[in-house]
Amino acid sequence: MTTTPDSGPRPRTSTPAARHRTRFFDHRIPSLYAGRYRIDNRQTLRAVDGADRVIDATPQPFDVVQPRFGIGPAAINARFPVPDAVGMYGQTLPHLNLDAPGLPWSRPLGPDHPDEVPWMALLLFREDELPEDRDAVGAVAAGTVREFLDGGLGPGKTPVLPPESLRPEEYDEHCATVLVPAALFDAVAPLPVEMGYLAHVREGGPPDATRAGDDPEPDEKELNAVVVANRFPAATGGRHVVHLVSLEGFDACLTDPAPSEGVRLVSLTCWTFTSETDSGTGFGDVCQNLATTDGSDPRPGEELRLRVPAAAPDRPTAPQQEALDRMAGGAVALPQRLETGERTVAFHRGPLTARPAAELPGPAATRLESPGEALIYLQKYGVFDTAYAAAFTAGRVLALADDRFRSALMAFRSAARSAVRRLASHPELVGRAVSVSARQLTAPLACESFDRMLLDGDGTRFTQAVDGAGPDLRAGRRRSVATGARRSAADPRALLADPGVAEVLTRAAADEFTTVTDWLDRLRRLEMLGLEHLVPDDRALPPESIRFAYADPCWIRAAVDGALSIGVGHALDADLNALATTGGPVPACAVLLHSQLVPNWPRTIVTAYAGGTPVEPLRSAVYGTDIQLLLYPRLIDRFELAEPPRGICFGIGDVGTIELREISGDCIGYPKGEFPRPAGFGRFLRPGRRDVLNVHGSGDALVPALSGAHGVERISSAQFALQLINAPQVQTFSRP
Repeated sequence: MTTTPDSGPRPRTSTPAARHRTRFFDHRIPSLYAGRYRIDNRQTLRAVDGADRVIDATPQPFDVVQPRFGIGPAAINARFPVPDAVGMYGQTLPHLNLDAPGLPWSRPLGPDHPDEVPWMALLLFREDELPEDRDAVGAVAAGTVREFLDGGLGPGKTPVLPPESLRPEEYDEHCATVLVPAALFDAVAPLPVEMGYLAHVREGGPPDATRAGDDPEPDEKELNAVVVANRFPAATGGRHVVHLVSLEGFDACLTDPAPSEGVRLVSLTCWTFTSETDSGTGFGDVCQNLATTDGSDPRPGEELRLRVPAAAPDRPTAPQQEALDRMAGGAVALPQRLETGERTVAFHRGPLTARPAAELPGPAATRLESPGEALIYLQKYGVFDTAYAAAFTAGRVLALADDRFRSALMAFRSAARSAVRRLASHPELVGRAVSVSARQLTAPLACESFDRMLLDGDGTRFTQAVDGAGPDLRAGRRRSVATGARRSAADPRALLADPGVAEVLTRAAADEFTTVTDWLDRLRRLEMLGLEHLVPDDRALPPESIRFAYADPCWIRAAVDGALSIGVGHALDADLNALATTGGPVPACAVLLHSQLVPNWPRTIVTAYAGGTPVEPLRSAVYGTDIQLLLYPRLIDRFELAEPPRGICFGIGDVGTIELREISGDCIGYPKGEFPRPAGFGRFLRPGRRDVLNVHGSGDALVPALSGAHGVERISSAQFALQLINAPQVQTFSRP
């Protein structure tokens, strides 16, 4: 089967069947910030004479309470990467989901910043960066809030918070702190303008929740605040710790250099994970290598066929062209020794071909009885094609090696022989063969007649027969069958042409017959064949390759004939084999994948299509550790490899791009091409080799570039999050 790949993997963003309720919002600004407030009430009474009397009511203080120095685990909906995870996260921005959708904006960062700037940020640190946590295990300096504000938890500048903003009981609350050196803080801390892009609100309804109307109100029960880090884990791997820190009181340090002694930040929560070394070969890279020659040019369709590459001369001769044609179909040339001792060359292949197998001429017999019958002799060139002979031998060897199949086949034939011979000797049963039970055809009828005679009339018939037997014998009288009652026996082999007879014979030994047909169905699905039968030459399926092939039904039928050839004693046994040949479906095509995708991404989603309709595989099998076989009952015209599903996370793809998504209209979120072009996301990183994203700083920043790509003045934080969703990638191979 010829296929041509799409040039490179793309995020898996198929058009959804239903409009889901997963939406992004820029922020949630509270009507009243967290803090301490007082209500003053004054009443003015005006007397009849015009004199006013002012009455001041007792002030009513109240507090708007929100977490400030710590967040409990119950308030956290999800983290990515999950705590203590181990994996390749070098292209992922860690993020945190909070149950309270307005928490990041519950208090202002400072008086000089817009309302949409949150007061918290997610900071990622690597090993040997934090002086109090060199191993990045999440070590913190803990104590009371009073100790923290007074500098009692260690070196580093602490925030200056207005005393009137603190409730008395807050001083005794416990908090965790982390010391960040000045140079490190300046390198990784987001700018205030960037913090608004690194936090948003997500509405994540159930998977089948549809939108009610064009612009429904958000479902409050399904809203979460999401805070995203601005730094990628190290490509070299190692442990990492993520801190959700409070930047309240540090707003000046976000635009000016940090104090030389560093800053001591409140760690609202933290977790650790281990990123494995990024070899530069992710799912998208592997798929791109399978589909393209140099990362952009698709591999030719001929290169994706299951065959050994062969260089053709400029002007091949007729024998050379014959050899090239057979090799183009998937055959390989192998040395052969004939029974006469002569040595020659033969063409050999398995059940999978690079081109549709040629139609064979009608056979002289309905089945093959020996491998010699399956040899194809190319008289013009004096060589053989041994494909079908090898299939017959393979089926025969597999059958001989399986004791259970052999026993079941012999038992079925024995029962079927007895049944068909009884039908032949009792022609009156043939007309009602469908209603005849298997016992009637296989039980010893003479014994059953004797039993009935014993029971008939309380043994009267038996007594009369015994009493009369002696005188009859002494008088020379013998019982004989009347001439009119003689039966003419039918030909057992001729009876097999009757569908009713064939059907009842399969019930003669039903369990054994089921064992035989199930085994043959497995053979049709190529289950018992080794990889050497499917791919006779390793060069046809080199490492890191995908190959498409047709399945040859004649090869599979030859293997079935070989399996049924064992133990055939006469022509009736051979005819009975035909009852077992009408089994399950035979595969029409196959896909072979020899790649590290098989062991490293075992949950890869594989989907095949025929005319837009998904086709389920007849069989999927793994050979060794890195070769996968997929057999399909129909010819497919599209084949997809999709990265295993995961929750929503943020980052870039394996090939150094993100997928632009629509930000307006009726198709919000739908893909609209890769960004940037040419690929290379490194241009949007801050200088300093710390893998910090330049969201909206000086130089080549990401937000202006994305805004320009969408043709708008400035995208919002929700639209920014939509662009950075790191969706699973998919590679498609299409048949022209």
